[in-house]
Parts: sequence; C-alpha cells; structure tokens
Amino acid sequence: MPLFKQLYSFAHWLTQNREEAEDLVQETYAKALKGFSSFQLGTNFRAWMYRILRNTFLTSRTGLKATSTVPIDSEEDGTELPVENENPESILLKRSDSQLVQSAIDDLPLHFREILLLCEVEEMSYQEIAETLSIPIGTVMSRLSRARKTLRDGLRLRSQKGMSQRVNYGL
Repeated sequence: MPLFKQLYSFAHWLTQNREEAEDLVQETYAKALKGFSSFQLGTNFRAWMYRILRNTFLTSRTGLKATSTVPIDSEEDGTELPVENENPESILLKRSDSQLVQSAIDDLPLHFREILLLCEVEEMSYQEIAETLSIPIGTVMSRLSRARKTLRDGLRLRSQKGMSQRVNYGL
C-alpha cells in the first residue's frame, strides 16, 4: 500500500496511541478508496492522502479533544559536554534526551505538531504542506517557525527541570 509507513507514523504522532493510529490509517485508506474518483490526476497524491488522514483525525473523538498547553517561559540553555565513549551512562542520557524530545513534541498544540512533523519527519515541501493542510504557504512558514521556537523553549524548560531534579537528588 502506498505511503503506509509514512501515514502510520504521522497518525501515531497525532493520536499518540498505537491502536488509534492503526484505526486512523485504516479509515484513511477506506476513505481514499471510496473517494478515489475525486482525486485529480497530475496533483500531489501524497498531499491528498495526508489531507484525508488529517481531516479524518480532526473529525474523530481524539482530534476534537486534542488540546495542549505550552509554557511561555524561556530561559538560556546550558552547554553540554560531548560524550566520547558509549557506556551505560551515555546510553541512558541519550534515551532520556529522546524521551525529552518526544514528550516536548507531544505537548505541542496540534497545529504546531502537525506542521513540524510534516516538514521534519515526512520531509514535505512547504507547498506540499500547504496543499495537505489547505492553508497558504505563508501560514505554513509562520506556524513552522513558531512550532520550532515553542519546541526549543519547551526543551530548554524541561532540560532545566531535569538538571534541578538531578541536583536535588544528588546526581
């Protein structure tokens, strides 16, 4: 099935649940097959499929309930020293960093998360994102910029909280 892995990945990011993502992708393919006559040859098939998936998500219970708050505070980040060797400590730090990023992305408002994922994970062009979300390219660029800033600020805040917890626990 064309685009299955990419659609599932995007659906999983949107729903934040494996079973719901599977259902969403299945429903997307069902709607695409049913409405294939509305697809215009020569247009972007990938954008069309992502639009179906997104619209299906937004009209689902999960999409309608999707709300998120993002901290406004931003502070300067600290510098980290590079780890030269793989050891249990470095592996743990990498995993915690990955979890930190995943959590920060999950906390983004839906309109920021979907723009960021379509651009950075799915590697869509601004034009493809605009077609997928039915918004102007200027809106794509401004939302992407704000999404990146919000993600960066959220990561700084989480990182600082993690550092203060390590200090409190004597780590």
